[in-house]
Amino acid sequence: MTKTMTFAALHFSVAFTVTYLLTGSLLVGGAVALVEPAINTVVFYFHEKVWKRYDAKKKHTLSTSSSVIHSH
Repeated sequence: MTKTMTFAALHFSVAFTVTYLLTGSLLVGGAVALVEPAINTVVFYFHEKVWKRYDAKKKHTLSTSSSVIHSH
């Protein structure tokens, strides 16, 4: 959990710093630092679901082709 929290703090810091440097606004930097990581977290959740489905399909394809090779 410590690693997750330090990564979150780093992510918020980067989002704030980049936005602040681009806009010069503390308000915009703070808003982006809160909104972007939250949206990114949701996107990451769905990315993981798709990736797991892809991985399972790949493993199934490999096991199917492997059993065909071994049966000959």
